[in-house]
Amino acid sequence: MTSFTEAVWQNVAPIRQAMIAMPFNAELCDGNLSRERFQFYLLQDSAYLKDYARALALAAARSPDSELILEYAKAAEVAIVVERALHEGFLKDFGLTADEIENAEPSPTTLAYTSFLLAKAHGASFEEAVAALLPCFWVYREVGLAIAGKSASGNPYQAWIDTYAGEEFGEAVTRQIAITDRLAMAASPQRRNAMASAFHRSTQLEWMFWDSAYRLEKWPVEPTSR
Repeated sequence: MTSFTEAVWQNVAPIRQAMIAMPFNAELCDGNLSRERFQFYLLQDSAYLKDYARALALAAARSPDSELILEYAKAAEVAIVVERALHEGFLKDFGLTADEIENAEPSPTTLAYTSFLLAKAHGASFEEAVAALLPCFWVYREVGLAIAGKSASGNPYQAWIDTYAGEEFGEAVTRQIAITDRLAMAASPQRRNAMASAFHRSTQLEWMFWDSAYRLEKWPVEPTSR
């Protein structure tokens, strides 16, 4: 019998394949991604992670048992601590300051994605919130593994690749998949449909996030000073 996560993962297969092949990740794999684009990505990822951690913390607060409270509280911590360490490792090499990282202004796509996650974490069912949060874990794992298998020698982005292809991150992803399946098994058909929809939308937003970094996305109208 196909599990809930297996079904929704297969449903987004075209989006996942497009993410691995898209210019940002193809050039990241080859080591040819421009510094400007990776700088933009780092800044947007920093802005994203702050609100992703908030959404995980909200999930912890809404968790129905102590084990899930611990799981999502720890995930919120990891989102800030571990990935901040990864970003700081790139500061010197990519000419970004700690202040720039800390105070990054979200792009339209980053804001759309984090607003969606926070809305689900705050106002949707706990099960739907968990499903919305899962793609960030799972998609990065898949992309990391796909790139790691063919990364160019001396790749300047190898630390990024190693983080998401690594065993520790893989274990975290496995736990999140298992939690989502457990919740889906106990959920009503209507709630499972909502979970599937949330998972699908987050996966679309993952694709948009990387695409927006490659395009160096700007707000269409900037405010004027007075």
